[in-house]
Amino acid sequence: MRRFRAVLVRAGVAAAAAATMACGTSPITSSRLERAVGRTFANLVPLQLARLDLPAVDRAALKVIASCYRPSGGGAGSGAWVCTVIWSGDNGVLLRDTYDVAVTPDGCYTAAVDPVEGQVGGSITRTQRGQDVRNLLYTFEGCFDTTGPP
Repeated sequence: MRRFRAVLVRAGVAAAAAATMACGTSPITSSRLERAVGRTFANLVPLQLARLDLPAVDRAALKVIASCYRPSGGGAGSGAWVCTVIWSGDNGVLLRDTYDVAVTPDGCYTAAVDPVEGQVGGSITRTQRGQDVRNLLYTFEGCFDTTGPP
């Protein structure tokens, strides 16, 4: 009986250790998501300006900062996030857009602007020549490395 109890205790300890390792810290963190969303947004701004036949922005003058949080609480994990992107170009005027972001466990995400709080316009926008084009800043996707530094 004593031997059986010892085997059960060891099995329980092993199961608890395995469960703890499986439930470790998520690689989906706010800092990783902020870097990814900010970088993708900054890369899309010049493309969107070109599509709209607007003057190019000096890449050195383009400032983009993303700040992300989980509306359900907790600081990490896949699922629903909200990211606010504050950005400015050559003229220094600050613009702010809020995105609902869905993040998958592999670090890929889809960001869709909140139409009430967004300043990037709707999903379709009009060029200087009067053509309707898809707004690249309205909804965008990307992925980030979940294995590097947080």
